[in-house]
Amino acid sequence: MNYPGDLFSDVELLKSLADLSDEISFDRFHAQDLQVETKPDATPVTDADRAVEKKIREHLLKERPLDKIIGEEFGSPDEITSGERYWVIDPIDGTKNFLRGVPIWATLIGLVHRDENGKDQVIAGMVSSPALFRRWYAAQGFGAFTEVNGGPATQISVSGVKNLSDASLSFSDLVGWGERRDLYLAFMERAWRVRGIGDFWSHMLVAEGAVDIAAEPSLALWDMAAVAIVVKEAGGRFSDLENNDGPFGKSGVSTNGHLHEIFIKAINS
Repeated sequence: MNYPGDLFSDVELLKSLADLSDEISFDRFHAQDLQVETKPDATPVTDADRAVEKKIREHLLKERPLDKIIGEEFGSPDEITSGERYWVIDPIDGTKNFLRGVPIWATLIGLVHRDENGKDQVIAGMVSSPALFRRWYAAQGFGAFTEVNGGPATQISVSGVKNLSDASLSFSDLVGWGERRDLYLAFMERAWRVRGIGDFWSHMLVAEGAVDIAAEPSLALWDMAAVAIVVKEAGGRFSDLENNDGPFGKSGVSTNGHLHEIFIKAINS
C-alpha cells in the first residue's frame, strides 16, 4: 500500500484527539443542563455530541489540513478522490446510554485511505470510553492495544474459541434484524453464552478475547471504522452481514475469525 503519511504520527494524533474529546464528553456526562434534541432520523443528539465533533474537526484542520472529514453530526465532504485520506468521527457512540447515565459510550475516530484504485481501507482507529476508563486503538500492521485508566498500553488479541457451543455472543438489541430475526434468535440458542452489552463495547470485547462474536444489523460508517481496525489488528474479522470485509457496508459483525463463516452462514441461510 502506497500510504501518504506517517502511521506512528497518526496514532499519536489519535491519542491527542481522544484526550480532547474525553475532556468534553466526560464533563457533560450526568450534566443537569444537558441539551437533547431529536434528529430527522428519530435518533437523539446532545450538545456533547456536537461539541466533541466540533473540537475534533478544529484540531484536525490544524494538524492535518489536507485530509477530509466525515462526521455523524456535521456531515461529509462533497467528494473524496483517489489517493486522499479522510477521518471518520462518531463523537459519542451510545448517545442513548450517555443521556440516561449509562457509562457505555465512546468517541470513535477512524482514519481511512482511498488508494489510487478508489478502494477505501481503514488504516488507524481510536475508541475512547472515559466513563469506562478505557481506550482501544490500532493501526495497520502495528497491532491493537488497550489502555486502562491512563495506564500503559497492553496489546490485545481475539480468542481461540472454535466451537459455537463454547462461544460467547454480544448484541445491542433485536431491533433492525427484519427477516433475519428468527435466524439470529436460533443462532443465540446454539451459543454457550449471550449478553446484551451492545454498541462499541461488544466489538472491543471481541478484540480483547472476552467475547467471540458481536453483531449489529444497521450501522453507519462512523459506527464501524474505528472498531473494525481494532478487531482486525487484534487478529479477528470484521465484515457486514453479507460477508464483505471492512466497515463500508450497512451492518457490522466482529468475530475471532474462527467463528465468522459459521455466523454468516447461519444468519443468511
